[in-house]
Amino acid sequence: QVQLVESGGGLVQPGGSLRLSCAASLRAFSMYAMGWYRQAPGKQRELVASITSRGSTDYEDSVKGRFTISRDNAKNTVFLQMDSLKPEDTAVYYCHAGLLRNDYWGQGTQVTVSS
Repeated sequence: QVQLVESGGGLVQPGGSLRLSCAASLRAFSMYAMGWYRQAPGKQRELVASITSRGSTDYEDSVKGRFTISRDNAKNTVFLQMDSLKPEDTAVYYCHAGLLRNDYWGQGTQVTVSS
């Protein structure tokens, strides 16, 4: 059974940093496109950052220059480094893996940015 397990969320002050991790029990992990989504209360889930199997990255405009997505294929793990956090970054963050018709989600991890 495929599992994506996120960790690293928590409470942080504005301007602080957090690093999210997503460990995936996926065969051929390196072939999957990986992404981080977030969903704030009352809002739709949105794509924050993505990384292809070749390592190309893309970011939602509001996080460009503050967030960095990376992957370690040897450890079947994808990361999201979040710096200069703002209150509007508060949300549940979800890890996603996609390859052809295969589509998997993690359970989510809460990130709260507040003083």
